[in-house]
Amino acid sequence: MRVLMYYANQDVRVETMPVPEIGPDELLLKVFASGICGSDVMEWYRRDKVPLVLGHEVAGEVVSAGNRVEKFKPGDRVAVTHHVPCNTCHYCLSGHHTVCDTLLKGTHFDPGGFAEYLRVPGINVDRGVFPIPEGVTYGEASFMEPLACVLRGQKTAALKPGQTVLVLGSGISGLLHVGLARALGAGLVAAVDTISYRLQKARDMGADLALHGDDDVLTALRQANEGRLADLVILCFDGFIPLALKAVEKGGTLLFFAGAPEGATLPATINDLFWRTEITLTSSYAGAPVDCKTALSLIKEKAVQVLETVTHRLTLAEGPSGFQNVCAPTEHDCIKIIVEPHMK
Repeated sequence: MRVLMYYANQDVRVETMPVPEIGPDELLLKVFASGICGSDVMEWYRRDKVPLVLGHEVAGEVVSAGNRVEKFKPGDRVAVTHHVPCNTCHYCLSGHHTVCDTLLKGTHFDPGGFAEYLRVPGINVDRGVFPIPEGVTYGEASFMEPLACVLRGQKTAALKPGQTVLVLGSGISGLLHVGLARALGAGLVAAVDTISYRLQKARDMGADLALHGDDDVLTALRQANEGRLADLVILCFDGFIPLALKAVEKGGTLLFFAGAPEGATLPATINDLFWRTEITLTSSYAGAPVDCKTALSLIKEKAVQVLETVTHRLTLAEGPSGFQNVCAPTEHDCIKIIVEPHMK
């Protein structure tokens, strides 16, 4: 089978490898859609693991099932998630499934979503494979995993209906946050970016305000929000960290959703940030199985218009250019790229 082998952002090659063999508790999946995630181009995060086949936002069709698999059969349309929790450790039992060591280090696809076929391990089959609802395309279903991450983040930040939400960074994660905040009943939703094309997409996803990063964001936010800043600030781009720390209203929450460069620190003093402000700083990583299930329901009901974010659909042969486009979004009006390994 053909795969995209990742060596570096500018060195992704179409190579061949054997179709994986499955065990009695496993599935073989024919991949029809696999999204390129922002984390896929974090070279510092990948450099000690290359070469490897990436791709974790996956939807496809079951080709074969191990003889002990009861929930799925050949022909089933499914969305799958690569990281799943153990459900039995201290963290899982306290509701923190996404910091479970099994989820963080112990589960993955073989070889990855940027391949014509992949093996779904038994633990993933048990709690990380979900039937695609009728009427939902493979492309839409590939958003299950990223939307689940976004949903987990807003749950962690305890978003309440009517609150003002400021999303900093309007790439794919930011746009999904805008769409989900709108779906969950947020009041004013504002988005910030430095790329005009993304700001228009933010409006399409439901943002009331779409502000350029060079604008006076704080003044514009106060003017539109009865003199107040944001109840919830969602940081989706590390370049906006200084702005994020200034944009949270007293009693509000700052959600660190995006990863930051190695060694990044917070440019703030404790007294200025916390004393007498009751501001909460929190973070979120990945999604739990329940978030995946809910995300698929939201996609089915069109509560979040995920396809609004898709700018490129590529064959596997075109996949290397997709990584380059993600790294240079201003040159290609690029937001979400979906690789379709069996598209001709």
